[in-house]
Amino acid sequence: MRKRSSPKKSGVVAMALAATAGLLLSLTGMGGSAVAATGLHVSNGRLVEGNGNDFVMRGVNHAHAWYPGRTSSIGDIKAKGANTVRVVLSSGDRWTRTSTSEVTGIVDRCKQNKLICVLEVHDTTGFGEDGAATTLSKAVDYWIGIRSALAGQENYVVINLGNEPYGNTGYERWTPDTKAAIGRMRDAGFDHALMVDAPNWGQDWSGTMKNNAASVFASDPDRNTVFSIHMYGVYDTAAEVQGYLGAFVNAGLPVVVGEFGDNHSDGNPDEGAIMATAQSLRLGYLGWSWSGNGSGVEYLDMVTGFDPGSLTSWGNRLFNGADGIASTAREATVYGGGGGGSGSGTAPNGYPYCAQGGSTDPDGDGWGWENNRSCVVPGGRAD
Repeated sequence: MRKRSSPKKSGVVAMALAATAGLLLSLTGMGGSAVAATGLHVSNGRLVEGNGNDFVMRGVNHAHAWYPGRTSSIGDIKAKGANTVRVVLSSGDRWTRTSTSEVTGIVDRCKQNKLICVLEVHDTTGFGEDGAATTLSKAVDYWIGIRSALAGQENYVVINLGNEPYGNTGYERWTPDTKAAIGRMRDAGFDHALMVDAPNWGQDWSGTMKNNAASVFASDPDRNTVFSIHMYGVYDTAAEVQGYLGAFVNAGLPVVVGEFGDNHSDGNPDEGAIMATAQSLRLGYLGWSWSGNGSGVEYLDMVTGFDPGSLTSWGNRLFNGADGIASTAREATVYGGGGGGSGSGTAPNGYPYCAQGGSTDPDGDGWGWENNRSCVVPGGRAD
C-alpha cells in the first residue's frame, strides 16, 4: 500500500457481476494441485501446509524496505498473536534493493518467531498510472536474483510476486503479465506458493482479477497460486466484501485479503465486515500496517512509533476486536502448533481433530466425520 489515487467506483457492481459469472463458468476441475505438494500449497481451493492441514493467515504487513533497522518488529507482531507477517521488500527499481542476505535474515527471523513469511516486492505498486513503478517482469528478475535465500523454504515462505501491480491505467495487461510472471518463476525452479495481487491499486474494482482468476490459476503448472485482494474504500459495505470473497470461495479458488484498513483517503472500508467474512469463510487476512506510514495515511499505523506497547485504535481493533487476530489466529503446524490445526490430538472443545483436515468438511461448518465419530476440522469454524 502507498498513497494512491481514488479508484473509480462507477460501474463496479455491473462489472463485478459479469466477472463473477465468468469466474464460475470456467472453473470446473481447477481446484486441485497438478504436482506433488511441496510445503505450503493450494489444495481444493484452499491454502494448506505440507501435511495437508488448513492454514488461515492472520497477520499484518511490515514495511521493512523503508525501515530496514526495525527487524525486531517481526517478534513484536508475533507477540500480539499473529501467525503471518507480510514483509515489504524492494527490487531496487524504486527504493533501496533488499539484499539476498537481508531476505535470508528476514526468513530466519520469521522462523524463529514461528511466523509464516509472505514476501512481496513493492516497486510494482500502481504500474501504468504511477510513473515511478516498475513491471512484474522486473519483480521476477529480483526474485530470481535472490533465489538462494528462498530455496528450501517452501514450508515457511509465500512469494507475493509484486504489490498492486497496476493502477487504474493499463490494467488490462494484468492477466497476460501475471501469467508470464508465474511461468518465469516456475521455469526458474521456484516451488513455493505464489501470491498475486489484484490491479486497480489492489482493489480490483474492474473485476479484472476476479474475471480472469481461473485462467491465471490454470496457467500455473503447479496449480499453486493464491489471489490477494486489497480492501480499502471500494469495500465500504458488507455486501461488496461478501460478494467478492464469496465468488472465489464458491468457485473453488484460493483468496486472501492481503491488505486492508479501518479508514482510507479513498473511502471508509468496512473492516468489521472484512474480518467477519474472512472468519466465516476461513480466509486469511493481513492488515496494513504495523507502523511507519506517511503521506497522509499515518492513521493506518497499528502501533505508534514501532512501540508494541502503544497500540493505536486501529491496532487494537485488528488484534483485540471481534474476529481479531488474538482470538482467531492459529500457529502453523510446521512449528509444532496444534491450533492451526494439528490434524491430530484434541481440539479445545474436547473433540478430536480430523486427520484429513479440510477435505473432510464438504459443507464448511468446521465439523467432519471420521472413525465413526465427529471431529473438528483444524483451523475451521469449530476449532
